[in-house]
Amino acid sequence: MTKKRNRTRPALSLQERLDKFTRDARAAARKLPPGAERHAMLQKVRDGEAAAEMERVLSSPGPHDPK
Repeated sequence: MTKKRNRTRPALSLQERLDKFTRDARAAARKLPPGAERHAMLQKVRDGEAAAEMERVLSSPGPHDPK
């Protein structure tokens, strides 16, 4: 007998989850003293912002020309 997978949809859209991640990561970075850990957290913020921008471009209607 095979088990049925429990498939649920996320409560928030991908765009909303990426925005929340970047807000939370930026807030966490503000609390850190300058150093390697803060730098790594800010890099995650930049990665999240880039992913959000890619998602916006790819989900928009119309042609997807590179800038």
